[in-house]
Amino acid sequence: MVPGEQQGQRRDVLAFYALTAFAAVMYAAPGEWIPALAELRLALVTSVLAAGLMVMRRLGKAEPLYVDGSRGLALIGFSTLAVASLAWSLNPEVTQATGVELLKLTAIYLTIVNVITSGKRLAVVCGAMVLASVVTSIGVINWYMVGEDLVEGFRARWVGVYADPNHMAMNIGLVVPLAVAFMARKGSAWVWRLACLVAAALAVTAIVFSHSRGGFIGLSLAMGVWAVREKRRMQAVVVGSLFVVGLLVFAPKSFWERNETVATFHEDASAMGRVYAWQVASRISLDRPLLGVGAGSFRYAWPLYAPPEARRAYVAHNIFLDVIGELGWVGLAFFLVFAGGSAGGAFAASRNPEMGWLARALSASMVGYLVCDLFSGYILSAHCYVLFGLAAAAQRIARAAEASSSVAVVKVPAPREPAVAGGWEGSGHAA
Repeated sequence: MVPGEQQGQRRDVLAFYALTAFAAVMYAAPGEWIPALAELRLALVTSVLAAGLMVMRRLGKAEPLYVDGSRGLALIGFSTLAVASLAWSLNPEVTQATGVELLKLTAIYLTIVNVITSGKRLAVVCGAMVLASVVTSIGVINWYMVGEDLVEGFRARWVGVYADPNHMAMNIGLVVPLAVAFMARKGSAWVWRLACLVAAALAVTAIVFSHSRGGFIGLSLAMGVWAVREKRRMQAVVVGSLFVVGLLVFAPKSFWERNETVATFHEDASAMGRVYAWQVASRISLDRPLLGVGAGSFRYAWPLYAPPEARRAYVAHNIFLDVIGELGWVGLAFFLVFAGGSAGGAFAASRNPEMGWLARALSASMVGYLVCDLFSGYILSAHCYVLFGLAAAAQRIARAAEASSSVAVVKVPAPREPAVAGGWEGSGHAA
């Protein structure tokens, strides 16, 4: 290997390490609960390092950046539209900040699809997320047990991006199918299986303590999808049943009481807040159908579009309605191509014999996450773009594996005609 190729390979490996570190920091959030690390901004540093090394490698080898086809182009269009919405935003300052964040998340997505180029790398990043989620889950459980800063007096949360119980449950829930897939994987070391079992159990407990109805529905559907699609179906059903039994036995009474309020949502202030938010999204769409009120401006449009009885401003509580309200139907078209393409990629990769087991878990996580997003709605979640990037990377890896394993058609030369008897024989003379 020539020196230039060695340097490019080294940068690629370092970019992968930095990306794995970002996936772990995204969950462990050390800067939020360790004061000495707050100023280091580890999530930003690791993501920028991964993206920078990836770009340097591409430039060094004169290789074009892989934009992931229509999915990547749709995401680039979506984030570009968010920045452009400064021109018509109701709150330009918030829109500018939102647009910058979306550009960062777009860079993370593109880094993932360019750096994660093998099944092993995909498994390592997913495993890092599963292990790091233990820190988040323990933080949530600890706050619940000591009664620290509970929402509405009984809903657990944690620090940073996990300060909202619904967002916390949504982000924690996506690792559960990944953890159980590692547990069910034949040939996995027992220590690793035990670690995944602990991570999954703690994540489910944290979701229960959050009392998030959307989180509970999303997790249930995700595990159902995984169990139905898993090749070793009996083992999958057994694993899923164990989690259901644990939920039935250990969930507090308040968890079930809050989930029962779905039937009487008119009497629930939180549920009615969602109804009001959806009404606001509808009215914004009627008034500004194509381009919305500007990225991040949904809550600032509330006084203009909310019904009189809705005095408190809420977020959209639905990611698709949030996109419609802030970036209109043009933005929704971009987002649907991006999200639908990523989800479809995970389902397509599920058929791959080598890495289908992990792709099936990713597709289940995406189902659960998008269902949660029907009730939460948050377009600036790094977890969303990382999950979608992993799904897109899974499809790219599966396609490469299928292409390399296809049998090339070898042209076999026609057999020679047998020598004519009496021709040139042992004496060297003609007959």
